[in-house]
Amino acid sequence: MLSVGIFLYAQYLYQTIEYKGRKPGITPVTCIEPLNPQTPQQNMKTVTAKEQILNRIKKALSQSTPMPFPEKQSLTRDQVMVPKTEELTVLFAENFSAVQGQFIYCIDEAELVAKLNGLQQHRNWPRIFCREAALIDLLQHYDFRGLEFSPQAGAPVAITGCEKLIARTGSILMSTRQSSGRTTSVYTPIHICIAFTSQLVYDIEEGLSYIQEGQKNMPSLITLATGPSRTADIEKTLVVGIHGPGEVYCFVVEDQL
Repeated sequence: MLSVGIFLYAQYLYQTIEYKGRKPGITPVTCIEPLNPQTPQQNMKTVTAKEQILNRIKKALSQSTPMPFPEKQSLTRDQVMVPKTEELTVLFAENFSAVQGQFIYCIDEAELVAKLNGLQQHRNWPRIFCREAALIDLLQHYDFRGLEFSPQAGAPVAITGCEKLIARTGSILMSTRQSSGRTTSVYTPIHICIAFTSQLVYDIEEGLSYIQEGQKNMPSLITLATGPSRTADIEKTLVVGIHGPGEVYCFVVEDQL
């Protein structure tokens, strides 16, 4: 009798716990395994939607899209580009100055060194970093003694040459073919470029064609520096000197032909 009573009491407790809080007319469901966030039907819908998107992409790629404005495809570069109307030196000076660059014209190499000496003294630059042998020889030939050759010295100014000067945009075209490499033009807060009038071209295409001419492979880096470094990423406020030099000087020397 005792065992029967214990069995009946245990059955009563089980039913009380199992059905506690059940609303009338609702059969309780016991979850043996955790529920999957997505049911098989939902997974099927997701896969189906994905397949639909991929099928649309495949269909679009299989059908060629006609070229817009086909009548314009036959135009030559000369028909598209605005022809130059003034001397390249003047055009470059105007456009380079418009992007906050400092343009300095020199009649010959002697005047270049004289003006560079005066600028260094006026700005109190202790040393000017340079690693291009041709520029070092030129400056030292005219007794310029303010050069620094170690990048670890912390010189505030760096001098480089360039591949070409782009007159239409006021840009300095440089590449890793130059011994200055990738970093010299952006290494210091102030960048000085020394170029000659024979390096002036009208448009970017002419500059790139010059770099590619006679080369099997293009340089690993080609850069166009158009004035000081600037950005307006933060609240559309223009800030100068963020990712590179805050001041850029360009000395253009008249070729002695």
